[in-house]
Amino acid sequence: MAGPPPFSFAGQSWQALPQGALFWRERAALIVADLHFEKASAFAAQGQMLPPYDSHATLDALEAIVAATAPREVWCLGDSFHDMGARGRMSDESCGRLGCLTRGRRWTWITGNHDPIPASDLGGDVAEETQVDGLLLRHEAKAGETRPEISGHFHPKWRVNLRGRSVSRRCFVLGEGRLIVPAFGALTGGLDAASPAIRALVGQRSEALVPLAGRLLRFAVPA
Repeated sequence: MAGPPPFSFAGQSWQALPQGALFWRERAALIVADLHFEKASAFAAQGQMLPPYDSHATLDALEAIVAATAPREVWCLGDSFHDMGARGRMSDESCGRLGCLTRGRRWTWITGNHDPIPASDLGGDVAEETQVDGLLLRHEAKAGETRPEISGHFHPKWRVNLRGRSVSRRCFVLGEGRLIVPAFGALTGGLDAASPAIRALVGQRSEALVPLAGRLLRFAVPA
């Protein structure tokens, strides 16, 4: 598969993709986090009107990355749905598209703080967390965990100054036995990779990985 060069984590080979997904080369597995389907409709119900196209945009991106990587497995690391009512607000078209994606491959919904009980009628299996080939896959990193761990939750971003302009891009955070992946959803904010909340989990020696087309930029995260 074309794209940024691979990197090593926990004795396995990975590709961080510019779209915000992680590809596990040994297992031909795609990992995404924080899709937040129907976030805009949740805000609208509270009186904050946003364009209601976030689920369609996220599905467009998800379909494209699945087509590009042809994974045998897909792991969604929690907060796939913005709240417990998101499934009921999804259009029939969106549900049909999502059902097509979950068929024909192993698909696992990891539960998150926004969706402790993901929709059960769209295909795939549901797990609170899981261990695969010695790696833990969960929504939020746990302090004190000694096993290699991949998680989401924090929506990490990396900010740089280019020619007097501040530019922010989603990033992966690689630390001591931990890898935090960015939010994949179209309508998601982000937390600076150097924030205390992230640094407390990944340790003092961590990197922000920013994938571009054919390149993987690596930045030391300052203490």
